[in-house]
Amino acid sequence: MLSETIKSGDWKGEKHVPVIEYRREGEMIEVEVSVGKEVPHPNTVEHHISWIELYFQPEGGAFPIMVGRVAFMAHGEPMTEPKAKFYIKAGKGKLMALSYCNIHGLWQNEVVVE
Repeated sequence: MLSETIKSGDWKGEKHVPVIEYRREGEMIEVEVSVGKEVPHPNTVEHHISWIELYFQPEGGAFPIMVGRVAFMAHGEPMTEPKAKFYIKAGKGKLMALSYCNIHGLWQNEVVVE
């Protein structure tokens, strides 16, 4: 089962966990998702974050909605960093992010949006 392969942890000590930060201005929410905020993740051809996905589940909603996906196609100096910004119009709910490391697999995190 796919859900059994998804890992999580404290992003302050685990470099693979996606970090979700958001700022609300009325209905508009600016969301930044990054991997390796406290503990940098390598960005080499051999070891890198391939992509980040962001989902939003409205308060009381049965299912999350995929907001977007960012694929990182170039790895190594001085190429891409595993960081993306998304802009959504939404009320209360939950933001959920997935990231994929080519060596260590799938990682998740979530935050509640007030």
